[in-house]
Amino acid sequence: MAAAVIVDMPDTTTQAVAKRLVSLRDANGVVTQGRVLTLVVCTLDSSEAEDAIEAANDSSREHPSRVIVLARGDRFADTKLDAQIRVGGDAGAAEVIVLRLQGELINHENSVVIPFLLPDVPVVAWWPRGAPKYPAEDAVGKLATRRITDATFATDPQATIKKRLASYAPGDTDLAWSRITYWRALLAAALDDPPYDPVESVTVSGLYEEPALDVLAGWLAARLECPVYRKTGDLKVELHRASVSIAISRPQTGRTATLERTGEPNARFALARRETKDCLAEELRRLDADEVYAEALAGIEKVIYD
Repeated sequence: MAAAVIVDMPDTTTQAVAKRLVSLRDANGVVTQGRVLTLVVCTLDSSEAEDAIEAANDSSREHPSRVIVLARGDRFADTKLDAQIRVGGDAGAAEVIVLRLQGELINHENSVVIPFLLPDVPVVAWWPRGAPKYPAEDAVGKLATRRITDATFATDPQATIKKRLASYAPGDTDLAWSRITYWRALLAAALDDPPYDPVESVTVSGLYEEPALDVLAGWLAARLECPVYRKTGDLKVELHRASVSIAISRPQTGRTATLERTGEPNARFALARRETKDCLAEELRRLDADEVYAEALAGIEKVIYD
């Protein structure tokens, strides 16, 4: 692995950062032709930036990219741009540009980002926390073909995921959706086995503040067209047919799930909670609209909350 190169540029300009980036690429042999996308990470403050950078670096091993991190500082401070460039080392297959905004610059994030966008490369915007109400209408969101939010860390996660349908535009997604990818696969596989009676009802239970369960319930409501109940309690999904009941459960902080089926021995599967970096990497694999996610959001309106 190439040695990490980290360059701090306090109180600078976008032009100076762009020039320094070119000189670093020339000096270190970094090329941009292999970049498959530009990932713009919009963080609430500088303290949040490092976790987001770590997740972006890990995903860049699968999706070589330029990562632009917008770290918002004090909106009422003097206008200033502090920058940092990272290439090699812990930057993975990415080149990372951290832009710490102060003062009036916070209101012009898109203008700060535009000089660093690679030509003819898709742009993805990611809000780890504090996503705008309408991502597709946000100044940075308008630059992106794919917009990633995460209701998990909202003040009220359940209310937040319920509002995603009203703000949805093709290209939007939420990491709460990719956190249930393996759950969806297990449930789909369980329903592929006989008997093939229609599912009469579904119960999805778990933590109130886990929006992944709300979107899972919405997905089931949209696909099965039967009553789906969302409850607070142990982590479990139960599917009820006339002759057979199927349940998948897992301890809240566990890593192994149990599949129970009427008249059959229990089966166990690895089903740990997915980390943000894995969910992000999954969402970066597609840059088109996710119609199934949109259906799941619409399905939440059909869910019966107990």
